[in-house]
Amino acid sequence: MAKLKYVFNQKSLSYEPYRVTWKLRLWRFFTFIITSGAFGGVAFLFFIEFFGSPTERKLKRELENMVFQYEQLNDKMENMELLLKDMQQRDDNIYRVIFEAEPVPSSIRQAGYGGVDRYSGLSGFKNSDLIIETHKRLDRIASQLYVQSKSFDEVYNLARGKSLMLAALPAIQPLRQNDFRAITSHYGVRLDPFYKVYKFHEGVDFSTPVGTEVFATGDGVVESVDRNYFGYGNTIIINHGFGYQTLYAHLSSFSVKRGEKVKRGQKIGKTGNTGKSTSPHLHYEVRKGGRPVNPINFFFNDLTPEQYKQILELSSLPSQSMD
Repeated sequence: MAKLKYVFNQKSLSYEPYRVTWKLRLWRFFTFIITSGAFGGVAFLFFIEFFGSPTERKLKRELENMVFQYEQLNDKMENMELLLKDMQQRDDNIYRVIFEAEPVPSSIRQAGYGGVDRYSGLSGFKNSDLIIETHKRLDRIASQLYVQSKSFDEVYNLARGKSLMLAALPAIQPLRQNDFRAITSHYGVRLDPFYKVYKFHEGVDFSTPVGTEVFATGDGVVESVDRNYFGYGNTIIINHGFGYQTLYAHLSSFSVKRGEKVKRGQKIGKTGNTGKSTSPHLHYEVRKGGRPVNPINFFFNDLTPEQYKQILELSSLPSQSMD
């Protein structure tokens, strides 16, 4: 049985039993609910602030893992940048030097992506600096890789062109070494056998019997096949491209026709004594840009260094041309 409570009634000056009205009970109930809710809310906020909710703790772990992954990604990108830098140095200082190409300017290699607002959508977050820096490095690497790819394409085309040029150069003698007796007249000022005056001899004369096989000294296209009873007589001119031409004169017969493609070492005709000639021989010229150059400088595939030195010494001696 609940213990009765009494309160002193100042009007009647007596003690009366204490009775709680339903309004008071309702007020106390709502006061308790509100106070408990407020206290619980404060306690919850305190707990969330210092300990976090399960979802927040999960998100925090994921964020920490993401930051760790970004840091690892930056380490990998640093290694990629070092590798790319090594590729760029090799490209500029080795590959492009070999093929006589100018290095790629650093202003082009280091050019980045434009636009001041390119990364604005990534700012305003706790780890914005890390994310923005990662994006910048990725963009920078992508830009440099694109430039390097274009440079390698250019080097490839240069190498391909170089191989074609090397094949086209008139780099051998037009006769087999055992098929001619000697080079009887060299490039330069020589005594003309007909006019007995010194004239510039634009090629070299190989003394050889009629009918000796003559070979193309480099890849090219036969530009002309000319039959003539005067001057150089029967003549073949081959256009090797890259500004080079070769001329083969005083021939007795032809094995090629105009417009035909030939390879280095391919038979193109036979030696003779046609035109203005004192005896059977082959007059051979090399022209660069339409001007004659010393053919001796192009015999490097057929001569040893000792033979080359000897033939240069002989070419400086006075002699008489055979045509």
